[in-house]
Amino acid sequence: MKHPIFSNRIRLIVWWLVWIFLALGQSLLFYYAFGSFNNISILDSLLSLLIYSGIALSLWYPFRFFNSGEPRITVLIPNLIASGALSITLWVILTKFIMTTILHEPNNYQAYWVSTFSYRVGSGVFIYGLIILTYYLLESLSNLSEKNAKEAKLESLVKETELKMLRSQINPHFLFNSLNSISSLTITDPEKARDMVVKLSEFMRYALSRKDEQPVTLQNELENLRLYLDIEKVRFGDKLKTEEIIETNCLDFKIPVLLLQPLYENAVKHGVYESTESVSIITQAKIIDGYIEITISNNYDSAPSLKRGTGTGLLNVTRRLELFYGNKASIKTSKENGIYTVNLYIPTDYL
Repeated sequence: MKHPIFSNRIRLIVWWLVWIFLALGQSLLFYYAFGSFNNISILDSLLSLLIYSGIALSLWYPFRFFNSGEPRITVLIPNLIASGALSITLWVILTKFIMTTILHEPNNYQAYWVSTFSYRVGSGVFIYGLIILTYYLLESLSNLSEKNAKEAKLESLVKETELKMLRSQINPHFLFNSLNSISSLTITDPEKARDMVVKLSEFMRYALSRKDEQPVTLQNELENLRLYLDIEKVRFGDKLKTEEIIETNCLDFKIPVLLLQPLYENAVKHGVYESTESVSIITQAKIIDGYIEITISNNYDSAPSLKRGTGTGLLNVTRRLELFYGNKASIKTSKENGIYTVNLYIPTDYL
């Protein structure tokens, strides 16, 4: 771990401001001890605290050594006491030596030194305690910061893993259905089977080329969804119809890759597959009040179905919205007059 004072400019500035404040405090303390302010008291306070600040900076390294691993309290306390005694002794000796060396009248300083010695030692002990407490605080803040960073990284990895897992649920479901259809078409209509294989390969190329969770433009996503719908049109023919009403300012908006895929699969599964009449899947996109509203609707057979869905597709989309946008995005579904509608609301300023 780097020195906590030198690794942060603001801490370094605060560090020196505190020492200036301590120098002022020591001057006042020594004023009560000696009885007057003079050049000696001011110079002594500034020089002694400058020396002590240097010693304090170097104390970080034995402090880290004493606190490495899981130190026992019976070992830590004697070490800290010994370190403090050595530091204060060194501080006192260096201060007196330098002051007597630079002063023209060392005898006057000797009298000042004797009068202030007990206060000097007392303030040295007090400041040493502050230094140790400060280092404990800085180490705790550093450990907390590292812990938060590790938790954030772990949360990001969990989120990414869950996103990939959710996305992986899309491709196999559609792929198996398509392969079954191709298998049937190879006998009844080989040309359609060939067309379906080509479109399926293009669709899978799009899905597999985006291995990460980087968002894609709505335009790219719609182009891929058209491939999907074209594949389904090979299966269902004129029974499946599509329509798009997309405002041009929505095309460059980015959304998670394959986010809309499960919604189209649901429209085909519960609309086209279960209906005896033609089904229209209508896609709309517009921007309203800072949100892009994506609407996917389809008509369906209102007669009760023997097969009920598991809700996996909607849960998939809902969870991916939560992971990407938190509570800023939402999804709503409704059934009215034989029309099933899904509305997605995604903030335009998020990505």
